[in-house]
Amino acid sequence: MRTRPLGSTGLVVSEIGFGAWGIGGRTAGATSYGATDDTVSRRALAVALDRGITFFDTAPAYGDGHSERLIGEAVRGRRDRVVIATKGGLPGFGAPPDFSPAALRASLEGSLRRLGTDHVDLLQLHNPSLRDLRVRPEILEALEGFRRAGLVRAIGLSLKSPLDGPVAIRDFGIGQLQLNLNMLDLRALDCGLLGLAAAAGTGIVARTPLAFGFLTARMVPGTTFPPDDHRSLWPRGQIDRWIAAADTLFARIPATAAGTLPRGAAAIAFCLSLPGVSTVIPGLLTEAEVTAAVEAVAVAPLPADTMADLTMTYRTLDLSVVRPPHAKV
Repeated sequence: MRTRPLGSTGLVVSEIGFGAWGIGGRTAGATSYGATDDTVSRRALAVALDRGITFFDTAPAYGDGHSERLIGEAVRGRRDRVVIATKGGLPGFGAPPDFSPAALRASLEGSLRRLGTDHVDLLQLHNPSLRDLRVRPEILEALEGFRRAGLVRAIGLSLKSPLDGPVAIRDFGIGQLQLNLNMLDLRALDCGLLGLAAAAGTGIVARTPLAFGFLTARMVPGTTFPPDDHRSLWPRGQIDRWIAAADTLFARIPATAAGTLPRGAAAIAFCLSLPGVSTVIPGLLTEAEVTAAVEAVAVAPLPADTMADLTMTYRTLDLSVVRPPHAKV
């Protein structure tokens, strides 16, 4: 496993991180990937650590704190080997956001208890409104206070939309951004965010590199999701368009450039090949998924001509995305 600096934050992270939303398990409504088995989750975390994954991204909303508890258990005794990122401002998927300094402090204290640590390496605001940051300077001031107190090492934003990224960098000097980025969603590239982040030294954490599973071998026309799966909120037409678009894109990858890899690993390698990306955090649920994700490191970066062709092909697709009002989309 290779590592990269997380922009100018001073943190160094593994190229493949562990997206820990899924291992939190079921939460109320269509806000998760459904029920999980903690034994399977603990095995996935153990294998990730053994394979050199050092970056773990979680949040209080993931399983209503259960994701944080599992990570805390997994890293006990080797806390100094990992970089833990969590979030504040969204206590749960069914709760209203609260970015007040008091709420952020209470959230951080709860995260520290569940993680079993005296600090987190990266604290991100969870889907903040840039307008709120502009009119309420006490929000970012609170994060800076946590950093001065040694409760966090670095601060950043987990954005609801990549389109907020350029403003976050230019107007607020944010040193780390987490955002959606994958072969079916290149908004961060098209709006100039990735180039701007690379120039400004802003670390980019690329989430959803597998496009919620649509860039794996699992999806077939007619795929449906159980009612507690957040993807059940997506229109049928969108699901079918994404499945067809994934087939089109993977057909463009030659065998000499990850074409023989499982789809998921090739999709992760694509993200690792984009400018400015510090780490890619697929949602990992099982040992097999961890192993498949790690395979991506062997072929990244993809050849420049392959990346150019995939990017051009993406821009010819009619994805007609309707984004449900969900925290991760």
